[in-house]
Amino acid sequence: MSSSLHTVSPDTLVEDAGQVMLENDIGSVIVVDEDGGLEGILTSTDFVDIVAQSQPKAETTVSRYMTTDVITASAQDSIRDVADLMIEHGFKHVPVVDETEGVIGIVTTTDLASYLSRLQSPSPDE
Repeated sequence: MSSSLHTVSPDTLVEDAGQVMLENDIGSVIVVDEDGGLEGILTSTDFVDIVAQSQPKAETTVSRYMTTDVITASAQDSIRDVADLMIEHGFKHVPVVDETEGVIGIVTTTDLASYLSRLQSPSPDE
């Protein structure tokens, strides 16, 4: 669990919430009322919806914002090495690249969570 939270109020402008997320390199902010009670959460996924549904359309190409110095993994890398890479760099997505075929896949934090949930380990009671 992470206990260093970044919070905003329900009337915080979306742009300001996005700035908090960028400045703190986080994927979400917790929305709280004036007493600190949970009102909601705003995530980077929500920003995808915001951009996709914005009117009028900005018509900005992805090249303006994309990361170009992409760190990748190969299909031969262990899941542990890829997880370590993600933690070390704060990544949530690592493309998997083959020298001859180019991009062949991607490993995400969701993939890692799924992998962990399927691991067979004995219960402490056994």
